[in-house]
Amino acid sequence: MARFTLPRDIYYGKGSMEELKNLKGKKAVIVLGGGSMKRFGFLDKAVSYLQQAGIEVKLFENVEPDPSVETVMKGAAMMREFEPDWIISMGGGSPIDAAKAMWVFYEYPDTSFEDIIQPFSFPELRTKAKFLAIPSTSGTATEVTAFSVITDYAKGIKYPLADFNITPDIAIVDPELAETMPQKLTAHTGMDALTHAIEAYVSTLNSPFTDPLALKAIHMVFDYLPSSYSGDMSAREQMHYAQCLAGMAFSNALLGIVHSMAHKTGAAFSTGHIPHGCANAIYLPYVIQYNAKNETAKKRYADIARFVGMSGTDDELVTALCDKINEYNTHLNIPHTLKEFGINEEEFNQKLDSIAELAVSDACTGSNPRSITPKEMAQLLKCTYYGTKVDF
Repeated sequence: MARFTLPRDIYYGKGSMEELKNLKGKKAVIVLGGGSMKRFGFLDKAVSYLQQAGIEVKLFENVEPDPSVETVMKGAAMMREFEPDWIISMGGGSPIDAAKAMWVFYEYPDTSFEDIIQPFSFPELRTKAKFLAIPSTSGTATEVTAFSVITDYAKGIKYPLADFNITPDIAIVDPELAETMPQKLTAHTGMDALTHAIEAYVSTLNSPFTDPLALKAIHMVFDYLPSSYSGDMSAREQMHYAQCLAGMAFSNALLGIVHSMAHKTGAAFSTGHIPHGCANAIYLPYVIQYNAKNETAKKRYADIARFVGMSGTDDELVTALCDKINEYNTHLNIPHTLKEFGINEEEFNQKLDSIAELAVSDACTGSNPRSITPKEMAQLLKCTYYGTKVDF
């Protein structure tokens, strides 16, 4: 038996944040990041709408990028004191991810991170509060997913939390919030959304429920990302919806080794943090070449290429799809290799085997369409460093 889970309601369109006026409840905690929602006036709007609904509001602000265990525990403690019946998070992936984890420890204060790091092992939520997410970036789609990533900096460990319990009850996908994204973030989040959709389509857990969402998201990203990057706000609106569709697909079909590699290399090198969407964009064409050695995966990549208007044999279509992704990376000023990104060669080679081991053990590897060993992963990472063709 399989499962397909989405938020109970998704409100979308410009001004859809006004739906907060109709929320039923008594108290809400709003979880926020570094201040952009306040700076651009969206926080004041949200508070005003909630007050019109008769809801008392308390803020939890300054969730850091890559939110920490400490931040989560502080937020949960504040919630236990205030006792909200709604947890609302606005902003990028970090505050929404943090708020999802706070929700667990608010409702179950005796639970530990170790209790919930096994995927799909959460206690039953919604005993005290429901969850509403309002994204401001067009990539992570955490507003519709069953995932959250929290970092224990003391141990140097990232906890990838996964459970359908933390799928939000309501998502408000208001493109006005995404209009505030800077150009580079627009590029990186857009390629993150493309990677989500492509990996979901070829995942071993793909289904008739996830395939249409993934394909539509891919088509929309190819159609709208360049214009969104150039500042066309109507295109940016469509990208905000595309990333949400991709999120609904991958939350149920899961991902693959593009994400395994991105998770384990993002903060691995002293020469610079690789933004997640940028890492995905670099790795995606190489992983397609690797996975396409599997006949089932090759056919599905070819399906994607046909869906976006390409023609040819399956092999020609796989090549054309990789070429198209590379063209987009060039247009979006995203490097094509780790070397071009600026990763030091000596450090790369020193850490290669360790990173390869970690990437193979990443949670996303299990649903990749072609199996991979640490030795093969190291070869693949070398291809992404030097820009060589994947021929194994």
